[in-house]
Amino acid sequence: MSKKNILITGGAGFVGSTMAISLKSKYPEYEIYVLDNLKRRGSELNIPRLKKAGVHFIHGDIRNKEDFDGLPKIDCILEASAEPSVLSGINSTPDYLINTNLSGTINCLNFATKNKSDFIFLSTSRIYPIERIENIAYSETDTRFEISASQSFPGISEKGLSEQFPLEGYRSLYGTTKLASEYFIQEYKQFFGLRTVINRCGVLTGPWQMGKIDQGVVVLWVARHFWKQPLNYIGYGGNGKQVRDMLHTDDLFRLIDWQMHHLDEVNGEIFNVGGGREISVSLMELTKLSEKVTGNKITIQQVPENRTADIRIYITDNSRVTHRTGWKPEILPEQIIKEIYDWIKENSSQLEAILK
Repeated sequence: MSKKNILITGGAGFVGSTMAISLKSKYPEYEIYVLDNLKRRGSELNIPRLKKAGVHFIHGDIRNKEDFDGLPKIDCILEASAEPSVLSGINSTPDYLINTNLSGTINCLNFATKNKSDFIFLSTSRIYPIERIENIAYSETDTRFEISASQSFPGISEKGLSEQFPLEGYRSLYGTTKLASEYFIQEYKQFFGLRTVINRCGVLTGPWQMGKIDQGVVVLWVARHFWKQPLNYIGYGGNGKQVRDMLHTDDLFRLIDWQMHHLDEVNGEIFNVGGGREISVSLMELTKLSEKVTGNKITIQQVPENRTADIRIYITDNSRVTHRTGWKPEILPEQIIKEIYDWIKENSSQLEAILK
């Protein structure tokens, strides 16, 4: 296979570093460059891992177009950088959010145009409107909310949300910046001839994610059980029945790898990408799995009131991406929890100050 130069933005973050190390491991002849401003706490722990793998680390910021200077000609950009919190900009100034998630992406597109680089974008399921998601017809079981078979609008079924789900409505400032970036990517594809693909990812998780309340809930849940610290079921009555699907980054890598090497087959496409119904959990079910894997039980308080921008249920309908690429997720929730637990246990001295 011919040598490629690949740039991963946000490359010291959870997703970016996983993609970089996996690519270098599978394609040692490739030169992998990662650009990251190290703003998120814990990302500095990935620098030794990246260097050990033979990945080139560049301390830079996509908000600054000058930080792209000095890079070699790049064949493919994986735009994995983001301010990822859905609460970003709501309780504070949105400048960093907008400048990173929108202006930064435009800087990446301009660099791609200059290099004639392929462009793979990691978007988010949060581009779908909150109010519309909250109007999905659902039922309630002992442990979770379930999507009903009969719905009053398109793009939603028992499989989850498809790409036909309506886009009209508010979605959070975070989701808006990512959707705006998607629109710019489509414009650059049309008018500057870039080859592009957009992946609207659900909850991504796995080892090396520095989980917090507003982003990285699966790791947060396991970490709190590991260190025997309390948690809260927040919103929807405080019963922990809200549901998300989850996708291990190793599963995501298999898709990115395929897209990177078959981009002509999916050029210009937009895909919903997540764990799907089979790899989904409610908070209550996540608690049971965390108890099983860690052997610990913790106190979980019930907070009935909803948080700003929260949603009851999100499950990805992967039908389109599976049909077009043959890809589907494979790593099930209990294995995901076990891998996260093993990682925390092995690196507890480094992670305690960050995750505890």
